[in-house]
Parts: sequence; structure tokens; C-alpha cells
Amino acid sequence: MRIIGIESSCDETGVAVYDDSLGLMSHVLHTQIAMHAEYGGVVPELASRDHIRRVVPLIRLALEQAHTSQSELCAVAYTAGPGLIGALLTGAMGAVAYAHALGIPCVPVHHMEGHLLAPMLEDPRPQFPFVALLISGGHTMLIKVEKPGSYELLGQSVDDAAGEAFDKTAKLLGLPYPGGPGLEKLAAKGDPKVYDFPRPMIKNPGCDFSFAGLKTAVLNAVTERKGDLDEKVRCDLAAGFTRAVADTLCRKSERALKQTELNTLVVAGGVSANTDIRNALCALMKKRHGQIFFARREFCTDNGAMIAYAGMQRFKAGQLGTSAVKVFPRWDLTSLKPL
Repeated sequence: MRIIGIESSCDETGVAVYDDSLGLMSHVLHTQIAMHAEYGGVVPELASRDHIRRVVPLIRLALEQAHTSQSELCAVAYTAGPGLIGALLTGAMGAVAYAHALGIPCVPVHHMEGHLLAPMLEDPRPQFPFVALLISGGHTMLIKVEKPGSYELLGQSVDDAAGEAFDKTAKLLGLPYPGGPGLEKLAAKGDPKVYDFPRPMIKNPGCDFSFAGLKTAVLNAVTERKGDLDEKVRCDLAAGFTRAVADTLCRKSERALKQTELNTLVVAGGVSANTDIRNALCALMKKRHGQIFFARREFCTDNGAMIAYAGMQRFKAGQLGTSAVKVFPRWDLTSLKPL
């Protein structure tokens, strides 16, 4: 069985072909970073218009690279939410129309389930059950995963997600959009001990996160400098901020592992590409003599491969969409049907 997956939830258009026996056959991606950089962040209307231009050419390219004809496809998977409503509608309408034209089913996919299952594209792949840490621009979540589709939310951010805090801190330090890669480069040259930023909600029971206060602490440190931010100061601020985020993620992840009596951690989402955060989480699991799994860096950010894989699991379970175009800008991951 062979499926094509389409991702268009925000500012990247991704298409991939996945075969149930052969694995991932192709994946292509167009990022809108250059277009949105001028505005310092994603402009939803521009994102939607760009998806319209990219979907069909990327479908053709993905099929070509997979040496696959349209007749070999058994279904079309697409991101139905959560995300920007205009961007979601673009991908959904294209996917539903494409599936109808080919006479095959369409499969709506939850964006965060795609991220959560992205490490399953790697070798070796994690074994169920495990705790998943999802850290992206819009979400920071700890989830107990019994099996695909069976998710128990252990904790989530009550305000800014980790990715949002990264973007806002990067902006405070004068870095261009997107701020994550630039912030990582600065942090690599800084001393994380110079600025002892707070680790929010560490003393609170449970596994919820909060990063708004950490962002404010960075803002206060910048304000105290009265705009005098030389390279060393910027590097130290970035290092202190990154260490605070990494420590927070580690402590909450360890609490989730103890709570569930599991010792396998799966980490996914755009922020999981950060080297310092990866190293800190790896050190945690080494100390616990546990296992940790990441998606490869190119699959940490939004991509069609994770949607194709998640779509295949839903397709095999018979959980198909209809000809009605429905998207869900907000969509509770735990509301999904088990497989």
C-alpha cells in the first residue's frame, strides 16, 4: 500500500510518498521563511496564498522522486489541524479534490500526531509504550503513548510554548525570523552561568509547563542593559535562556517518566532540533539508563513525511475522511480514536 501525504498547517508546504512495505519513498518541502522574514513572523494570508502555488508542483515532484504513478496510490493524507485555518484549508481542499479525482480515499491527520510518530520513520524505532515530549512553536506537551492513537495528556504549556519563547527571545536579541537557529549559534558561544534565569513551574506538582515568565526574565535582563547588548552579552543571554528551557524540559520529562513508570522518551517537534536541548535530554536518559528517540532534524519541523506515515496508520485502521472539507484550527490530540 502506498500513500501520499500533504502538510500545510503553517509556513511550510510538504509532500511525501510512503509505502507500507518499502518505507518512505520521497519527501519534498518548500519553506516560506524568506517570505515571512521581512515581517518578522508568519503572515497567515501570505502563507495560504503560497500553499496554493506550491501544492500541485510538489505533488508532481514527490511522485517523480518516488518513481510512483498516481494509479499506485491507495489514499491521500493531509493535515486537518491544528494550525492556521487558511493554510489548513488550502492543503485540505487540494487533498480532497485530488483523492476524488483519483477515486481513492482521503485521510485527515492530526498535525501533532504526525510529529509524535515522526521518530517511527527512523531505525531503530521506539517500542510502545513510551512518554512523548512534543516541543514546537505552538505546543509543549508530555504524553503517555500506549500505542498509536492511544494518548494520555500528562502536561502541557499553560501559556507560551517553548518554541514561542525561543522566537520572542531571539527577537529581543535582535535576531531575524526564524529565531531558533540564530539563538542556538549565539548560545554555543555564551556562558550559561552568567544569567541564572528561572525554571518556571519546577516546584509545582504535575507536568505542566510555563515559559512566559522566562521570556519576561530575558526581557528584564535586556532592559537593564539599556540597549547595550554587545556580542558577548547576547551570547550569554542566549546560553542562559537555552539552559533554563533545557533544564525545565528535563525535569518535567523525568517527572512524567516516574509518574508513568516508563523509561523510554520520544522527543519530536521543531524545538527538538536544538542541540543543547537534545544533549540535555540524552544526558537525562543516560542517567536513568533509559532509551531516547528523536526524529531526524529535517523531520523535526513540519514536513509531509510525518503526515504520510500517520496517514498510513489511520488508513490501515479504516479511519477515512469524506468528500466534505473540514479542518480544525484547534484539535485536542487525546480526542483521536485509537487504532
